Amino acid sequence: MKGQILIISGPSGSGKSTLLSRLMSEFDNIYFSISSTTRMPRDGEQDGVDYNFISVDEFKKGIDEGKFLEWANVHKNYYGTSLEPVEKALKDGKIVIFDIDVQGFYLVMKKYSSIITSVFITTKDRYELKRRLINRGSDDAQTIENRLFNAATEIAHIGEYDYLIINENIDKSYDCLKSIFVSMGSKSQSFDINEVIESWNEC
Repeated sequence: MKGQILIISGPSGSGKSTLLSRLMSEFDNIYFSISSTTRMPRDGEQDGVDYNFISVDEFKKGIDEGKFLEWANVHKNYYGTSLEPVEKALKDGKIVIFDIDVQGFYLVMKKYSSIITSVFITTKDRYELKRRLINRGSDDAQTIENRLFNAATEIAHIGEYDYLIINENIDKSYDCLKSIFVSMGSKSQSFDINEVIESWNEC
């Protein structure tokens, strides 16, 4: 089996992390791409687990040396994906999962479009997203408004994704995501087609 990529995008607060955590606890053949970032860790976040926290100078050096598959500047902080571990996971036949924004989605599509399945996850409307962000309690009022503005911008691109999950019920949303993930194993791109044909004709 060949490696594939599952891209997950959507606003902060839409429930992406909860859904991905459930998926990764159920399936083994996954490499979750951990982003590098220049922002400060939030309470409870661990370096090398949630993000690779690095300096601005180190991040810019990585950009100059072509070490990032994709990168973006979001809310005045850099976020990016290291290329080397992604290539290794794909070579090992794993499904590589990216939790990235629309800008990152475009950059990854340029390199891996033939093996990508993409899912956009969001709330039913702006008001529900704002409620969740406020209840989360990790952002100040200005940051929440910035997140809502960015969410409105990204929503305009949902038609470019393969699937859309409107996360009103976490269990139903997980069933949708799980079905998408399982179906990826049957995509023709995940097989060596010439090998399948040769094997079939051997009889």
